[in-house]
Amino acid sequence: MKMVVETSRPIAQVAKELGVHEATLGNWVNDYRREHSDDEPALTVSERARLRELEREARELRMENEFLKKAAAYFAKDHR
Repeated sequence: MKMVVETSRPIAQVAKELGVHEATLGNWVNDYRREHSDDEPALTVSERARLRELEREARELRMENEFLKKAAAYFAKDHR
């Protein structure tokens, strides 16, 4: 469980390495995080600002990606 929490590795990968069912490890991780939620320091003002900036950037990139998919589909059609 600590391998997932401390290294941010995927639960599926760690579960496979340890020979533990993925759902079981997921439950352990959730229990640990719930019990230790107060242990993590709150985000600073600059960290919150950076998080908002990254969330905005992610939204913009998703919108651009959708636009490009639609444009590619349009230009892939035979327009003779």
